[in-house]
Amino acid sequence: MGIVKNQKSYINIEKSDIMKKELIFLGPPACGKGTQTSKLAEYLGFPHVDTGSLLRAEIAKETPNGKIAKSFIDKGNLVPVDLVGSIIKDRLSEDDCNEGYILDGYPRSIEQADMLEQINSDINGDIKTSFRAIYFDIDESVLVSRIVNRRSCPICGEIYNLKTKPTKVEGVCDKCGTVLVQRKDDNEETAHARFETYFRETAPLIDYYKTRGVLRTINADGSIDEVWERLLEVIND
Repeated sequence: MGIVKNQKSYINIEKSDIMKKELIFLGPPACGKGTQTSKLAEYLGFPHVDTGSLLRAEIAKETPNGKIAKSFIDKGNLVPVDLVGSIIKDRLSEDDCNEGYILDGYPRSIEQADMLEQINSDINGDIKTSFRAIYFDIDESVLVSRIVNRRSCPICGEIYNLKTKPTKVEGVCDKCGTVLVQRKDDNEETAHARFETYFRETAPLIDYYKTRGVLRTINADGSIDEVWERLLEVIND
């Protein structure tokens, strides 16, 4: 049994209950799902399958799929849906995903969601599973504030926020002492555009998973610890 001690409560999660638990996170940019994904993967002992990192690794290792993906990326084209699905399936078929996984950055469309459903079916066979799509619900104004106040370390990649997660020494990374930078696209205009793009292209997944009875929604406005507590309350219901 895993026991999490929070400021407000104790939450118990039985290992038997999380056997082959399939989790995906949905939410717009800067909603905090990346931070919570990493925390939850470490807590549950499940692999955090980050689609972007996975694709880059395939390219770096020069696997057959990686070479094909690179040929599209080098031309400025999107990697075909079927190819991404093949890479995802190979990763989810590995032994460390036998008890469960947390998938980040996929699916991004209804087409990919259908593909993921087939991938899981092919891999699992008769194995009993629990699938949850967790939606990080947050107001656009909060997201814009997070994005414009975001700063990152160009060396170790740590992310900070001038308001909600400031550094101990202003403008300097707590972990490696490097001067922080602000991404060029971390501005208000781009933030609104990214939010609109998300809801146009990806938000339909909310209804997709709601109709299947597997959607769980949490309020993503709050501190990391507050959102973490809300997350733990829904992953095993």
